[in-house]
Amino acid sequence: MATAAAASTSEAEVEPKAGPKAEGDEDEAQAAPAGRKVLSRPVEAAASKATGPGWDPQEEGVSESDGDEEYAMASSAESSAGEYEWEYDEEEEKNQLEIERLEEQLSINVYDYNCHVDLIRLLRLEGELTKVRVARQKMSEIFPLTEELWLEWLHDEISMAMDGLDREHVYDLFERAVKDYICPNIWLEYGQYSVGGIGQKGGLEKVRSVFERALSSVGLHMTKGLAIWEAYREFESAIVEAARLEKVHNLFRRQLAIPLYDMEATFAEYEEWSEDPIPESVLQSYHKACQQLEKYKPYEEALLQAEAPRLVEYQAYIDFEMKIGDPARIQLIFERALVENCLVPDLWIRYSQYLDRQLKVKDLVLSVHSRAVRNCPWTVALWSRYLLAMERHGVDHQMISATFENALSAGFIQATDYVEIWQAYLDYLRRRVDFKQDSSKELEELRAMFTRALEYLQQEVEERFSESGDPSCMIMQNWARIEARLCNNMQKARELWDSIMTKGNAKYANMWLEYYNLERAHGDAQHCRKALHRAVQCTSDYPEHVCEVLLTMERTEGTLEDWDVAIQKTETRLARVNEQRMKAAEKEAALVQQEEEKAEQRKKVRAEKKALKKKKIRGGDKRKADEEDEKEWGEEEEEQPSKRRRVENSVASAGATSVIEEKTALSGKCVTVDVAPPSKQKEKAASLKRDMPRVAHDSRKDSVTVFVSNLPYTMGEPEGKLRPLFETCGEVVEIRPIFSNRGDFRGYCYVEFKEEKSALQALELDRKNVEGRPMFVSPCVDKSKNPDFKVFRYSTTLEKHKLFISGLPFSCSKEELEDICKAHGTVKDLRLVTNRAGKPKGLAYVEFENESQASQAVMKMDGMTIKENVIKVAISNPPQRKVPEKPEVRRAPGGPMVPRQMYGARGKGRTQLSLLPRALQRPSVTAQAENGPAPCPAVTTSMATEAPKMSNADFAKLLLRK
Repeated sequence: MATAAAASTSEAEVEPKAGPKAEGDEDEAQAAPAGRKVLSRPVEAAASKATGPGWDPQEEGVSESDGDEEYAMASSAESSAGEYEWEYDEEEEKNQLEIERLEEQLSINVYDYNCHVDLIRLLRLEGELTKVRVARQKMSEIFPLTEELWLEWLHDEISMAMDGLDREHVYDLFERAVKDYICPNIWLEYGQYSVGGIGQKGGLEKVRSVFERALSSVGLHMTKGLAIWEAYREFESAIVEAARLEKVHNLFRRQLAIPLYDMEATFAEYEEWSEDPIPESVLQSYHKACQQLEKYKPYEEALLQAEAPRLVEYQAYIDFEMKIGDPARIQLIFERALVENCLVPDLWIRYSQYLDRQLKVKDLVLSVHSRAVRNCPWTVALWSRYLLAMERHGVDHQMISATFENALSAGFIQATDYVEIWQAYLDYLRRRVDFKQDSSKELEELRAMFTRALEYLQQEVEERFSESGDPSCMIMQNWARIEARLCNNMQKARELWDSIMTKGNAKYANMWLEYYNLERAHGDAQHCRKALHRAVQCTSDYPEHVCEVLLTMERTEGTLEDWDVAIQKTETRLARVNEQRMKAAEKEAALVQQEEEKAEQRKKVRAEKKALKKKKIRGGDKRKADEEDEKEWGEEEEEQPSKRRRVENSVASAGATSVIEEKTALSGKCVTVDVAPPSKQKEKAASLKRDMPRVAHDSRKDSVTVFVSNLPYTMGEPEGKLRPLFETCGEVVEIRPIFSNRGDFRGYCYVEFKEEKSALQALELDRKNVEGRPMFVSPCVDKSKNPDFKVFRYSTTLEKHKLFISGLPFSCSKEELEDICKAHGTVKDLRLVTNRAGKPKGLAYVEFENESQASQAVMKMDGMTIKENVIKVAISNPPQRKVPEKPEVRRAPGGPMVPRQMYGARGKGRTQLSLLPRALQRPSVTAQAENGPAPCPAVTTSMATEAPKMSNADFAKLLLRK
């Protein structure tokens, strides 16, 4: 069964723009009647041909009804041509212009899938049969065609087939069609057409061969395989002879041994057809197949109930089949899954990996790899695996080279992808070389390809992506290793390493040590010493490690003069490095101290404001009420002096207006401000707030409550304005707006519903515009009890199917941008970025259906002009938000705050020296109170105050003191 299934696997692939229709949409119960109905006329013809009567030429291609329809259409066109000739001329001219435009676009970008489809449709509409055939041929060479496109093409060719040569051409098209996808409908059409040629030489064997291959390909299909079995059996029954009865028996027995839907009807039909009792072996096989069907039914029913593309259901089905281990069924379920998920690279990788490791059948493996790269040409992993599979199965070198060239033109969306595919191909070329010979054709080709790879990455990749993709020069490193280890050409290896270092890698210790190890293994001591001396001067990340390697080498191999030179160079270099580190540490410590001083100053300002406010408020009851307000409703928001400097109004008695003095935070001056009477709106809000009962939020009602924020602070009567909006989601129990102590609305509130489903529905109102601002609606969650809870945030990782567009005009609407993007693919989502006030920022995110569409849209839209604005388009890859880690600091007695340690990413080097004496590293005697303010230098101990400021020379004397 495995080898039979291998014949069904194809060499073509799926279009990167639109997937085929989901299988299983029709009712499986209608599959059997459909099969019989489709093949009824050809089977009758087969019976008449087998017995010898004359052959009706209508059976070769089009039926009588089809001919009548064509005649009617032609006559209708003739009668109406005179009346509407000018309309047809105008329409024809428009179509011709569109055809020319599509042909020109395809000459620029041959990978535009939708352009191919539109061109074929227009050419077919215009009756350009020759051009339609050429267009379809070109498209099929690049993309796999869907079932609908193949059936349309086949029907057109069948209607034009006149002689045996045309029939052979149609047979070739059927062979190509069944290789693109596992399509039961195409196999049925193939069987029907082959029955029409039964009168030719070898026609009967051809029909049986087609049906046998169809059974191998889709005969195990749980829902659609039944139609193939019944069509084959009906054909054999129509040409029945005494010698052919056993053939029908065998078909029944083979079908009943396979778990298929509607097996009971097939068994009943066999009982009715067979004159003899059914053998016991057939009954056993039938019952066993019924038991297997029960195991498969949950997975088939899950597929029938789910909606396309049903990837999760197919993956569960694949896992189940992998456990059973039947190769034919595993291939079938992979093929079924790929019909709907042809643009999922991981599925192709899993399928090809199974074939590479388990079956290892050359034709099958290479066919699947070929289809994979045509379906997902933007995935470099599929191309790399394809090259390895071709090498593994001994494919000709020219074919492998052609495949590699196709990979370079596939349109990868990352610079590193090109480096990876070049690495894979160069590895293959290296394995072809016989290094026992001093020179060979393969070796020269390898060196030429290394040179071409470096030029390609520099000219093509860097120009397109504005980055090298190979910052560590891995390709050049591999070339240098090959030259040194396999070709004994250290001169070429040294030249390559010089180029590597000039590309910004001289500051990294690991690069120098890699070069040193290569010289150590294949060079000489002189070049090793030279490399380490250069490394000591250039390395900036881990100079201690390089110095240690140099000293170790001179200790074991060098002369006294070499040792003295090494000591002098390492000491000078380490002293300079430590000096730079101390300056950086002092700078960092100063920044930290400055931040702490600012924070302390802000805290003092807030304390002074609070004290001033309490002095102005008279009456114990009022103060008590304010304290209760702060406890129940939370502290007021911190006022930032840079944003607002408002004078606090406090009312001592009704109708009293006073003059208050507010001490500003920055100048320290007293400013006298006349406070005007509060407006009617504030009086109303304040009275409303004072009259409201202060009820703390009940966390037990979180499930029926939503938290609404980002509302305008100027909103009057928030409850009255928000209630109609939220009542569309369900019955609202209460809306609790939050006010400050002065009666100002704070821009957020709680909305409590009667039912939980209403609260869930209310979440859909998130980002709805309310009085010019987007309203945020989120679940009501106590973060003190659920610290891990996070509201929705947009992805900050690389999304290859999503574009980031900048430079848009602020007047550009979502609909206008969507119309522009639709020309380059299917737009699944589009989001214009706005600020908190809802105003556009000139940025947008556009999500396409797949990575291929996104990559093509980048190339076509980048640099486009929209309303006199030149936009920039790139794959969405937001930079990571890195929170700077503050180094642990401490105070040296009498000195500034310095970090505790300043090491690299790999910790402290073994030769790294500390320039701070141990006596000064001890903690200060003065203890700081927990959570208290930082101690001032003026109140330190006498020892600290008497310690003089020390220069670098003083530190050096302390280090050298014995």
